[in-house]
Amino acid sequence: MSKKKTKKKSGPEKGKRLTFPDAEKRRPWLPLLLEGYSIVDRGIAKEIESEKKKGRTLACTKGCSSCCSTHKDIPIYPLEIIGISWYVAEKIKGPARDILKKQLNGFSKDSPCPFLIEGACSIHPVRPMACRQFNVFSTPCKEGEDPYHTRREDVMDPVKKHVDQAFFIMLPHYGVEKDSERVRIVETGAFHRMAKEMQSCNWKELAGKMERRDRQK
Repeated sequence: MSKKKTKKKSGPEKGKRLTFPDAEKRRPWLPLLLEGYSIVDRGIAKEIESEKKKGRTLACTKGCSSCCSTHKDIPIYPLEIIGISWYVAEKIKGPARDILKKQLNGFSKDSPCPFLIEGACSIHPVRPMACRQFNVFSTPCKEGEDPYHTRREDVMDPVKKHVDQAFFIMLPHYGVEKDSERVRIVETGAFHRMAKEMQSCNWKELAGKMERRDRQK
């Protein structure tokens, strides 16, 4: 009997969609968000592999959080805000929870990302699409540098095809069920009008939600 050959998986998500089975049964919006993120992640993984074959080196590594500290114009969509709020309120445990509540309560537009804890993203599984797509090649960012403005050629282009597919999957959450209407919204870019800057969100409300949940336990 010959052994079956298994296809080697590549990319940060190893081809698997993140799952929260119990939560997904109770929240119809969560599978849409996770499936959308999976599509985007696969596109990013393919693009990174393509660039590596050209001899380019990905500068982003575990422990690097320069973009989290310096970027002040990160776009975020309503469904992503819902996902982050759910994850923070129900999934963050231990010392990180107290740190997050303090950072969210003290958040201002001039603050770094409130979800950054000791140089690591505390909401990494549900981080926004904009964060997922921001990948830098060549050399690591200097302190305070935004390479999108200083060396655009080293910043990976958005994976538009996959982002559009993700938006198509997510649109039923916004009440858009008909395929033709979803296609129109994606093709015209109308979906992007729902985005707001992450720094403009009232994250203090999320700290209050965490407090209320903690009191109920």
